[in-house]
Amino acid sequence: MNSFDSMRMKIIQPLFFFALAVIAMNACKLSNKDASAISTDPATIAAGEAAFIQKCSGCHNFKMDGIGPQLGGVTQVESADWLLKFIHDPKATISSGDAHATELFNKYHLVMPSFSSVSDSEVHAIIAFLHTHPKPGAADAKDDSNAIANPIPTAIPVSDVVTNLEWVATIPSSSKDGKLPLTRIVSMSYRPDHAGPFILDQRGKLYKMEAGRPMVYMDMAAAMPKFINEPGLATGFGSFAFHPDFMKNGLFYTSHSESPNSAKADFSFEDSIKPAMQWVVTEWKTNQPSASVFSGTPREILRIDMVTGIHGMQQITFNPLSKSGDEDYGLLYIGIGDGGAVENGYGHLAHNLEKLWGTVIRIDPAGRNSANGKYGIPPANPLASNAAPQIKKEIYAYGFRNPNRITWTKSGQLLVSNIGHSNIESMNLIEKGHDYGWPIREGNFLLNPYGNITKVHPLPSDDSIYHVTYPVVEFDHDEGKAISAGFEYLGQSVPALQGKFVFGDIPSGRLFFVAVSDLKQGHQAPIMEWKVAIKGMVKPMREISGADRVDLHFGRDEQGEIYILTKPDGKIYKITKGN
Repeated sequence: MNSFDSMRMKIIQPLFFFALAVIAMNACKLSNKDASAISTDPATIAAGEAAFIQKCSGCHNFKMDGIGPQLGGVTQVESADWLLKFIHDPKATISSGDAHATELFNKYHLVMPSFSSVSDSEVHAIIAFLHTHPKPGAADAKDDSNAIANPIPTAIPVSDVVTNLEWVATIPSSSKDGKLPLTRIVSMSYRPDHAGPFILDQRGKLYKMEAGRPMVYMDMAAAMPKFINEPGLATGFGSFAFHPDFMKNGLFYTSHSESPNSAKADFSFEDSIKPAMQWVVTEWKTNQPSASVFSGTPREILRIDMVTGIHGMQQITFNPLSKSGDEDYGLLYIGIGDGGAVENGYGHLAHNLEKLWGTVIRIDPAGRNSANGKYGIPPANPLASNAAPQIKKEIYAYGFRNPNRITWTKSGQLLVSNIGHSNIESMNLIEKGHDYGWPIREGNFLLNPYGNITKVHPLPSDDSIYHVTYPVVEFDHDEGKAISAGFEYLGQSVPALQGKFVFGDIPSGRLFFVAVSDLKQGHQAPIMEWKVAIKGMVKPMREISGADRVDLHFGRDEQGEIYILTKPDGKIYKITKGN
C-alpha cells in the first residue's frame, strides 16, 4: 500500500464504525397544524429556498441540529402566523411571555437575531419552503448506546485574576435597522510599519485608528460588487493580512464572501450539492503603502464554494515571527472550515486530503504552480511531494470543523482554535500534515459523522491506529458554546497575565487563560477563568456589552497588550492592570 492509499484508508476506515428550538423540544408531541395558509406555489417555494440559503442555512438544516435545531417538521408544530411573529422579532416574542419562546430561551440562553427588515412575503416564502421538509426519522438508538452525557464534568475553576477594562474606541454602527449587533467587529491588527490598529467589521469595512478615531481604510462592499455579508455569523469581510514587506511591495490580502456562482470556483463539489456562497482570497497591490485610505488593484488568488454560510474562511495570516530567508517568510496561512458540510450530510467533503474543506492551508502568493496558476505550493508543505495528483498540496494540517483563529506563541508554537459542534470547543497545537480529527472526532471523543453528531462517545480501544492529534486545550458546552481564541499575553501592564494565553467564549463572553508552558502535544492544559472590572465594578461581559450574545473577540497591539472587542455595541477595550 503506497502512502496515498494509506492516507485514504485512514480517512475512510473510521467512517464505517437557537432559533426554532420548539422542534427539538416538542418532537414527541407533534400536532397537525392548519397548513391552509402556507403556500404550495412552486415559485414561492423556490423563492423561499433561496432566502433560506441566504438568511437561515448558517444555523439550520433539515437533517440534524447545528448552531440551531434542525427545522424538519416545524410547520407541524407551529402555525405560519406564530413563525412569522417569531422570525420577525424573537426577543419580543419571548418578552410577551409566549410559552414556546420562553422555553426556547430557558434552554439555550440565547436569542435568535431579529429579521424585522425581511418582508412578510419573504418570510411566508421561507415558511412555504420549510413546509416541504417533514420531521426526519429518529436517530438509530444503537448509535447513542454509549454516548457520553457530560464529556467534561469538572467545571473550569475561577482564578483570583481580575483585570480592568479601559474603553478605547467605538466603531460606527453598521446595522441597517439599528438592531443588535450594531457592528460585526471581529479582529484587530497592525501594519508592518506599526501603524494602526486596524479593526475589521465583517459587514464590509476595515477601519484604521487615526488620533483615537476609527476612519474607513477599506470598503470591501464598494470594492467588490458581488460582496455579501448575510446570513451573518462568519460571512462578509472575513480577514485581512499585510504582507511582511508591505511597506516596500504594497501587497495586501483579504478574504470575503460572495453570492453562489458569482464566478467559477477553483474548489467545488458535485453538481448535486447546491453552493450557498463562495469565499474569495484576493491580493491587492497599492503604490501608496503609507496612505491612510487604501487604494489598490485586486488580483483573485483562489475561490471556494461552501455548502452553507457557516464555517467559511475566518482567518488569513502570515507568520509574524518569520524573517526573510525563513521557510515561512511570505507564506500565507488560510483557515478553511467545512462549510457546514458534515451537519448537512456531506461528510465526504471533510477529512479528505482531496478536498480543502476543514483544513489549514499554506500557500505562496508569489508562486504560480497551483492548479489555477495564481499562487504557489511551498515545497516544504507536508504533501507537496506526494505523487497523487488528486491530493491537495496546499494542505498544511486537516481535520477541523471551523479553524477560526490562527496564532503563534513567542516561542514559535502554531495554535489553531476549532469551534465545535454540540459538545467540545478546542485549541490545537499544529504540526505539519497532522490530522486533528473532525468529523471522526470532536475534541478527545469519538464521533460518528454519518450518525447523530450531537453525541460523542469514548475513544475506541485501537484509537492509536488512526493517528489523530488531539487538542491541547478543550472545554465542553457546559462552559461555553464557541471558542474565541486570543493571544499569548506579551505586555507589561498586567503582570497576572504574563506567561498566559488568553481566550474565551464568543456567545457568553466568559474569559479564560492557560499557562503557555502547559501547551504541550498530548497534554491537556488546565483552564482557569478570569474576570474584568469596569469603573471599579466587576461585571460579566454580557452586562458590559448590554446583550445576551456578547460576540467576544480579541486583539493584541505591538507592545503585546490585549484588547477585547464586542460586536453588539461596537466597543473596543484595553485590558489594564487590576488586582
